[in-house]
Amino acid sequence: MTTVQTSPLEVLPSRHPSDVVAALKQELGDAEVLTGEQISAKYLRDWSDERGGVPLALVRPRSTQEVASLLRICHAHGQAVTPQGGLTGLAGGAVPSEGSVVLSLERMSGITAIDTGSATMTVLAGTPLQVIQEAAQQAGFFYALDLGARGSCQIGGNISTNAGGNRVIRYGMARQLVLGLEVVLADGTVLSMLNQMVKNNAGPDLKHLFIGSEGTLGIITQAVLRLHPGVSGANTALVALPDFDAVVHFLNHAQHALSGQVSAFEVMWPDFYLAATAVPGVRAPLPGHYPVYVLIDAQGADPEAEAERFQAMLEQAMEHAWVLDAAIAQSHAECQDFWALRDAVAELLQTNAPSVNFDLSVPISKIGACVDQLRAVMAARFEHLNVVFFGHVGDGNIHAVVGPMPPEDGATEHQLEEAFYAIIRDFSGSVSAEHGIGLHKKQWLAHSRSAAEIAVMQLMKNALDPRHILNPGKVL
Repeated sequence: MTTVQTSPLEVLPSRHPSDVVAALKQELGDAEVLTGEQISAKYLRDWSDERGGVPLALVRPRSTQEVASLLRICHAHGQAVTPQGGLTGLAGGAVPSEGSVVLSLERMSGITAIDTGSATMTVLAGTPLQVIQEAAQQAGFFYALDLGARGSCQIGGNISTNAGGNRVIRYGMARQLVLGLEVVLADGTVLSMLNQMVKNNAGPDLKHLFIGSEGTLGIITQAVLRLHPGVSGANTALVALPDFDAVVHFLNHAQHALSGQVSAFEVMWPDFYLAATAVPGVRAPLPGHYPVYVLIDAQGADPEAEAERFQAMLEQAMEHAWVLDAAIAQSHAECQDFWALRDAVAELLQTNAPSVNFDLSVPISKIGACVDQLRAVMAARFEHLNVVFFGHVGDGNIHAVVGPMPPEDGATEHQLEEAFYAIIRDFSGSVSAEHGIGLHKKQWLAHSRSAAEIAVMQLMKNALDPRHILNPGKVL
């Protein structure tokens, strides 16, 4: 079956752009529709290096009804719309297309309800992730999604990109933490799916169409989130291992010995460990000469009572020679120190700027061989560039930061991506584990999705957004 897709760039407005602005101002009010120099530079790009176009207007609605009105007007005019959340994405998914209307959800922030009996929280899409985490904690619960941008990112963006983060090994991706959604379709239709039940098989679960679709099929305005029992702390250790095979053995051992309570399993190769411990304020709990390091974290309601079992698990791993050395956090402050080591990636991104940041995924058992091949490519073709490897190995996710890149050298960046993604394709992996496709990885999508899969994606796009106004040029 051949599917003909109309490019978003070929959809022409039925009226002059000034008519769109006038209609938006008439519906939403002059003060709510910003144009020209009224639009702050912060809305022109996200955390990626992708450069967008000049938007026609910026609108920051306060309600679902206002989102619906905006989309109804834009749909009628064939006007492109770029949805934005906290602008913390790394794939260019929120970068405005030329002449688009930027729809920022930042004013739609707040917690609508917490149902302690059902262990759910209903929130507006613009609510920052950290606000949700703190509200869940105050109510005696735990919202498991967590990533470094927690203070800035918004839950709507987290869901629309199916964010992963630090706790995927135990709690799953954003998809597993969402029970219901409210979504506005391209023509302004409000699709209310604010389900609060874990079990609901009354037909296909439509919310999954919008989770991970990066705002190309509809705009998320509300979400019902799944909460977990509260945790009071964690047993945390940094361990050194002889090779990646030992990492896999240690992961399986820890999962069995702790009955699936491992909530983080972060791997760091020596290049990352040495660079991170050179960051001011970040200490090195272990010497820097080991082949590989793992930060392991097991959360629980009573970490002190569970400490003995955690230590026994480590001792058994050392008896098997899977672990060569270990440092166990003796306090909450030491636990934070260990995580500061892993979170030093923010400083490394600055040190290596401008950089190319890879977010890769392969089956866990193949990660070691995959990284070896990536290193070989770096040594043979890009030895003038630095690279550090780290990742959430418990869920198969490898990150690599390469840089500093030569200024304005798109050719080297393309060659580097071409080499890395070819290896990922050969390992049947993914070019995007948790960051999405956006603009940056669009040309590499076929490395991870078959032609038939992409055709189905195009069918969904054509059905739900026939004029291709939603986040044009992204993903497909």
